[in-house]
Amino acid sequence: MRLRFLSNNKYKIAEVRSILGTIGVDVVPVGKKIEEIQTTDIEKLVRDKCVKAFRIIGRPLFVEHTGLFIETMNQFPGGLTQIFWDTLDADRVSALFGQGDDTRVLAKTRIGYCDGRRIHQFEGEISGRLSPQPQGNRDFQWDCVFVPDGSSQTFAEMGEDAKNAISMRRKALDVFAEYLRTSTSA
Repeated sequence: MRLRFLSNNKYKIAEVRSILGTIGVDVVPVGKKIEEIQTTDIEKLVRDKCVKAFRIIGRPLFVEHTGLFIETMNQFPGGLTQIFWDTLDADRVSALFGQGDDTRVLAKTRIGYCDGRRIHQFEGEISGRLSPQPQGNRDFQWDCVFVPDGSSQTFAEMGEDAKNAISMRRKALDVFAEYLRTSTSA
């Protein structure tokens, strides 16, 4: 099965291909830019992103959005994680939110799939904490500051295979893959 994935992020594309490839899905990246709504509501953001992407492509496709939900910030930035990250960068995020007694954070990925008739959404999440300082490669956004529960390493330090086995994106893609396996509309 071939599925289009709207993303310009080479790291997300590689991760998605690695995970969905194991069930025989050929992921075809679509590098179109769309204007994302700015909201903390990831469900609304993904729905809007999916509708806009389908209007451009005109074929079944999926999109995704991953966000951080910082406990001490009342679950902020959520849907605004990219703006948050671009503004602060790894060092500031660690300095501001990786210090002290409460560094808890939830990472969530939400996938939106448009089959041409309906939009279906799938979510995966993982709890963790923010590292007091960035650790590992800084190429893939906040992987260098996110330490999943049960680990002493950031996602960046764990390496691709270990991260992909437990990540929020993996969990969302597993739910999506199960839908694809059992759906007659896929």
